Parts: sequence; structure tokens; C-alpha cells
Amino acid sequence: MGYLKFDKTLLINLEESLTREMLRTNRGGGYHSTTLVGCNTRKYHGLLVIPVPNLGEDDHVILSSLDETVIQHGAEFNMGVHQYGGCHFSPNGHKYVRQYDSETVPRTIYRIGGVILAKEKVLTTYGNCILIKYTLLDAHSPTTLRFKPFMAFRNVNSLTSENSQVNKNYEVVENGIKTCMYNGYPDLYMQFSKANEFFFQPDWYKNIEYTKEQERGFPYKEDLYVPGYFELKIKKGESVYFSGGDTFIEPATLADRFEEEVRSRTPRTNFYNCLKNSAQQFYYRPTENDAYLLAGYPWFKVRARDLFISLPGCTLSIDDPVRFEKIITTATPAVRNFMKDGSADKVIKEIEMPDVLLWMIWSLQQYSKQEGLAKCNEKYGELIQDIINYIKENKHPNLQLDKNGLLTSEGKDKAITWMNSTINGKPIVSRSGYIVEFNSLWYNALKFASELAVLKEDTARTEELEVIVTKTSASFIETFVNGYGYLFDYIDGSYIDWSVRPNMLFAIALDYSPLNRQQKRVILNIITKELLTAKGIRSLSPNSEGYRPYYAGTQKDRDLAYHQGTAWPWLLGFYLEAYLRLYQLSGISFVERMLIGLEDEIGLHCIGTLSELFDGNPPFKSGGATSFAMNVASVLRVLKLLESYNRIEIE
Repeated sequence: MGYLKFDKTLLINLEESLTREMLRTNRGGGYHSTTLVGCNTRKYHGLLVIPVPNLGEDDHVILSSLDETVIQHGAEFNMGVHQYGGCHFSPNGHKYVRQYDSETVPRTIYRIGGVILAKEKVLTTYGNCILIKYTLLDAHSPTTLRFKPFMAFRNVNSLTSENSQVNKNYEVVENGIKTCMYNGYPDLYMQFSKANEFFFQPDWYKNIEYTKEQERGFPYKEDLYVPGYFELKIKKGESVYFSGGDTFIEPATLADRFEEEVRSRTPRTNFYNCLKNSAQQFYYRPTENDAYLLAGYPWFKVRARDLFISLPGCTLSIDDPVRFEKIITTATPAVRNFMKDGSADKVIKEIEMPDVLLWMIWSLQQYSKQEGLAKCNEKYGELIQDIINYIKENKHPNLQLDKNGLLTSEGKDKAITWMNSTINGKPIVSRSGYIVEFNSLWYNALKFASELAVLKEDTARTEELEVIVTKTSASFIETFVNGYGYLFDYIDGSYIDWSVRPNMLFAIALDYSPLNRQQKRVILNIITKELLTAKGIRSLSPNSEGYRPYYAGTQKDRDLAYHQGTAWPWLLGFYLEAYLRLYQLSGISFVERMLIGLEDEIGLHCIGTLSELFDGNPPFKSGGATSFAMNVASVLRVLKLLESYNRIEIE
């Protein structure tokens, strides 16, 4: 049995198979996502989902699905699956599925009587094109395949219904057609590797339901347009290739294109390889000269904080420092423009958040640990110095350095931390004033900048920084450490937040901390007792007021629970790093055991990756985005760290 292989017992049980999703992305922001049996359960699902720049920043579902039908002796066996009202599924193609394997590329085996058909899918790395390979493994009679495309041509955040504005025209191209439902969209080219016949029979399939949207309290019914169907004959042992994309492809090249894409894939044969593949799915290159990380799929774009937190794990931890450098090269002008005149960036969102610059320094610090302090200083030393000066001179619009060496920010009316859920524009968790992770990051940044200054033998700079470090250290302990041994989450004037939250974790996980070893151990123990789960670290202790562990119900209900008890895997990564810092080699077995809970998720939900968050109470159901960069990156960093500790133990 393979690492990501599922048999018919699970697949024909829709209660099991519809909860498992798959995701494939390209470097241009496009993706393909559905459930294991091909039944779309989200408005974000689709065979081909791509950005359409002239219609805004959102992705668009172009080709929703492609229903395949096997025809023998005039009998038709449709392998598609759609859900309609009353939990009615039609057709019932899932009953023909015998195996689903996702180790290299998604591969489904269907059996219909004596017919055994394999379907394999790849989304091209560059360009908006889905390629599907059909291989007739066995058949005892002449076999015909019919393909019926379900088209949407809509924004991922909306649904479509039957209308008279749809353009039903199409144009024949080699081994296929091209068509476009609405003005402003690119043409959709649907082609095969061999000659076929297209039958024009335009129709609407109405009231297709997406249960995940219904669960989230959103509209969930849609009508999809089908222009007709393709038919072609296939022989036993023969492979036929389909392409659906926004450009014409020479049919004779489809087989080679498909196999070339397969060769470039890293097999998902273990936990690390799954996360490595997942990390690479966040790479985003809208142009040849730019490189970014998307925050997650299916709805997140490039967010500054997420980018810098995810960057080391998604690049350095999979031994790709060149991509790290490319992404930093792209991000640096955006950061410098912001520091120069407060300019927002068109691609990197939320660059004005107060902790973004501090996370950038942390990200560069991780680069220095892998590539060397001297190389980091040569490439990024000036940038780090400029960021420190920018903050120190109080030039940031919402990050002020007080005389006591601590940073303060205004967050009453606008969510400014990673706990950024809002209702009617107002933060649900209005963290403001002295915020614990901001100041943990600040202390760490100062010490790292001082380390670079020592390297450069810049005595004046070193002394200047150490003066601030000393002041910040004393004030941090005086301000945040309370009589119960843990850290206040934030202090705003006379208001002190006593909630037990995970943000104190950064004071014990970062390379530099103003806390002593005993203080760190006490904090770690409190986090272990009140916040640790098998799937992540809770955003709020069950013993604190307002605990809401279940991410379910209406959008308002979910927003209220988002940072009030849900568990986050990316925080678990920092927790495990802190654990190893404190317990060294003796902590290895504990860390390895904790990772088992997340490895179990690789075969659940969106297979091969990690969801955005989990409920804070058992059974720790997943929620939010189906694939989240900070989670994947954080666990990859822990695996890399474990590797280094295990190497020490062996030596």
C-alpha cells in the first residue's frame, strides 16, 4: 500500500471520499482542486481555475469538471459525480472507482464490467493548462469514450446561474474546439491527442450543490453550462490525452508535455515529500522577474506577514536557498518603498502591518543560519540595518519605540496582528499597546543586528544596539512577566490582558530572548498544559474567558471562533522549536511523537498538505483554507531541525 493510496472501500463511501480533497497548482496562481471522486463540494473547486488579470485579483473557475462516459455495445456508463438537491447524486460515477493514488500525480482507476480505465492528471507548472491522460488498461469489446465539459467562467467567490448572456459560439481547432462564455475572459481550448468528434448540444445543468458552502452559510447552488460533448474510440493499451487551457497546444505534443510534467514531480512517498510538494505549490511567479509565496489555497493571495513567516520553511528547509533569495529580491523594493513613503504594494498585501518588518528580519536570520552569517551580511546587512533604523527612529506609522525600549502599536480599531478576524471592520481580538510577540521579535531583531555589527567590527553600531537591547530586556521582563509565570498577551495603558494565549511562545522560540531558562520552562509548561493539542497550539486557553473551540456555523460564528480557541499547526512548529531549545537531544522523541498528529492529516481533508486550522477540542476537525503556507513551512522547519539534532545524536 502506497503512502497516498485509497481503495474502493473508502472511495465508494461518499461520507468518506467527499471529505478528502486534492489540490494541484501552477506558478501563475492557477490551480485544480476537487474531491477524490471528482465531485465538487466547494465553489472554489474546478478542473481549471486561473487568474484573469483584467477582471481583478481573484481567480476564476473556467472549466468546472469533465464528465467521462464509457460506451460499449450502446450501453453508457457515466463516471462523473454531481450533487443535487436532497443529497441526490447524479450520475453515480463513484461506484466505478477502484483506486485513487496521489503519490506522483493524481491517478484514478475505474472498473466497469470488463473495462479498466486509468485517469491521470497534471496541471502544467507554467501556463494555465490541465492535462489528463486516459489509458484503457483492459477491455473485451470496442470502446468509445465520451467527454462532457461543465463550464462556469465565473469568479471563485460567486456562483453562476442560467442566463441569456452566455456566448454559445465555438470554433473548431485541431482535435478540439475553443469557446468563451463571456466577454473579458480568455478562450478555453479543449483538445485531444487524437481525432474526435464534437457534438454541439448546449444545455444547462441546474441546481448543482456545494455542501461546503452550505456549511459555511453561503449560497451553494449553481447552474453550469455544457456546450456539448466529445467522442472518440480507444483501444486496449492505448493512451489518449486531453488538454484544457487558455492557449492552443499542438495535439502531437500532448503526450510529451504530460510525461515531462510527471518527471519533474517529487513522489509523495513520505511526510517530508508531501510537505515539500505542498511548499512548492505556494510559489507564485506572475512574471518571469518576480517571485512570491501565496498564503494559501484556495482563497488567499500574497500577504506580507505570511510570506516572511513561511519563506524559510518553504525554501531553506527543502534546500532551495536560491528561491529564498529570489523572493527576498522581489519583496525588498516593496519594503523599501513602504519605508520611504508608506506606499502599499500591488501584490504583497498588508505590508503596513506593524510586525511585518520584524518578521522579515527573522526570515533573514534563518537564512544566515543555513547560508552563513557572512553571506547574509553581504546580501542583506544593509537592509537589516535600515529596517532597525526605521523602527528606532519612529518612522513607522503604527509602530512606536517608547523610551523604555518597547514597541507599542494602536490596534483598538483595526486588527494589526496575526489574530486579525473582524466583524463589521472591528477586530474581534483588539490587541493594542505593548504586544508580546511584537516585542519578542524586536528584541530578537536587535540582537541579530548586533551580531552582524560585531561581524563587521562596527564597534559604534554594536554599542548603540546593545544599549537598546539592555533597556528592552529589562522592560520586557518588567512589563510582560506576571506572578503566575506566563506572559501577558498585551498591555494597553492601564489595561492588562490576562488571557492565556500562544503569542508568548515567540519569547521562548526565537533565537534571542530576554527571558532566562527557568522563565522559559515555566512558560513552556503552561503552554503545554493549556494550549497544546495533537493538531496545533490553541489560540486561547479553555480556562480563559471567551473560549470557542469549534470553527463551525455561520461566517459570523466562524469569525468569532477564529482566534478564540482554534488550534494552529504553524504555532506548533514554534512550540516544538522552543521545546528542542530547552531540552536538546532529550526532547527529540517528544517532538517526533507530536508530529504524528499532523502526519495523520496528510491522508485526510486536502491530501498531501495541511489545512489552515483545527478545532481546539476533539476530534480536532480541520477548517479554513484547505492548504496553508505557514503551517506547511513551520512543520518543514521542525523536520529540518530534527534532522540536525539527530545528526548530533549519531555523531
